[in-house]
Amino acid sequence: MPDVPEPAPRHTFHLARSDEWQAQRHTSGYRPSAFAADGFVHCTDGLDRLLIPANAYFAAEPGPFVALEIDLDRVTAEVRYDADPPIYPHVYGPIEPAAVVATFAAERADDGTFTGFRREGPAGQPA
Repeated sequence: MPDVPEPAPRHTFHLARSDEWQAQRHTSGYRPSAFAADGFVHCTDGLDRLLIPANAYFAAEPGPFVALEIDLDRVTAEVRYDADPPIYPHVYGPIEPAAVVATFAAERADDGTFTGFRREGPAGQPA
């Protein structure tokens, strides 16, 4: 019987305020402050693409941010792509910290523009 390759993991990214992630990373589920109003967690497929919503919605907000790399196969909440292009999944429930497989510190210019992400390590541990 031929070996059947395992399907590739489905990973997506969420931009989080560092203090919110740190406060919730040891809880049963991470919910960003916008979750109560939106009813879901905004995500983006592709770390490079995460710069688009980061700069569109958060460039004027001070403070450190991190990108959470989320393994969608470890998330128990419903995941839907509600808009085109299908690169922005919505997670309709909290994200289990065990589903966060790596974190990346957001790098920013002096004017607040997001310029990239630097890998911190697995689940927020320094590399």
